[in-house]
Amino acid sequence: MYEYATCKGGLIMDLRGRDFLKLLDYTEEEILYLINVAMEFKRKKQTHEPHEYLRGKNIALIFEKDSTRTRCSFEVAAYDLGMHVTYLGPTGSQIGKKETIKDTARVLAGIYDGIEYRGFGQDIVEELAKYSKVPVWNGLTNEFHPTQMLADLMTTLENFGHLKGLKFVFMGDARNNVGNSLMIICSKLGLHFTCCAPEELFPNEELVEKCKEFARISGGSVTLTTDAMAGTKDADVLYTDVWVSMGEKDELWERRIKQLSPYQVNQKIIDNAKENVIFLHCLPSFHNIDTTIGKDVYEKFGVKEMEVTDEVFESSHSRVMEEAENRMHTIKAVIYETLK
Repeated sequence: MYEYATCKGGLIMDLRGRDFLKLLDYTEEEILYLINVAMEFKRKKQTHEPHEYLRGKNIALIFEKDSTRTRCSFEVAAYDLGMHVTYLGPTGSQIGKKETIKDTARVLAGIYDGIEYRGFGQDIVEELAKYSKVPVWNGLTNEFHPTQMLADLMTTLENFGHLKGLKFVFMGDARNNVGNSLMIICSKLGLHFTCCAPEELFPNEELVEKCKEFARISGGSVTLTTDAMAGTKDADVLYTDVWVSMGEKDELWERRIKQLSPYQVNQKIIDNAKENVIFLHCLPSFHNIDTTIGKDVYEKFGVKEMEVTDEVFESSHSRVMEEAENRMHTIKAVIYETLK
């Protein structure tokens, strides 16, 4: 049995009209509620139970950065709910180029019932939301990746049946959108979050202190360490991300390989964690040389596996494919709850 959010008046919460920009804006109760709604949508999907609850509504997807999982998840979630979707790729809109963000928000809000943005600075999606009269959802910015977090914690909940008290370890560049957002959601939901990274790649100090306060209230904790073995000892969940994030310069590979090789998730790290540890990754992952970038890095630096070894990625501990599927269910929950 999973731990369901205890909401005033039962399990129903009213999130209609809300933006979904960052998890700092949502309470522990609201986050758990969205995860629970996602799990119910997953059940409906698996049992082929129709749920076209938003038939006739339309949403716009603004993608200034390309994506596989985020785009597919938003599109299929919307179609399952009976909606129509317009995709605006990196060259498909004039946002910030020939048209201001303010004007874009007002134009799209007059045509669509919801707007998704995936791109660069958090200030862009915040400005879209400021001038939009319809809900705006963050599909990824440089600072935060909230829809990914719902999928990550949903996958964790499915595996353990509870969240509070679990040790959740992130290894790698903890200053990025994934590291930031994992620290926020874990601290709000009562998990013991550990960041394993070089000190220069620790998260922003102000955000760390804010998350420590969340953890104090929820019963969790936040730990930063440069010691990979100490940090991963008895971990329930091991999580990592690519060493060079989307939008960063390729020249960073050599530096990041030197910085982060000690934080690779490999069999030694798995053996140091709990026996039933699970491995998560937001994807894409460079666990072999079967990609253009993977092959290029190997030819330049002689590294065949980067943030995670192929052995771990393909092991029984890995839940990355379930996690990727859950993106669609959690995004469906966000769309439905903010538009119903």
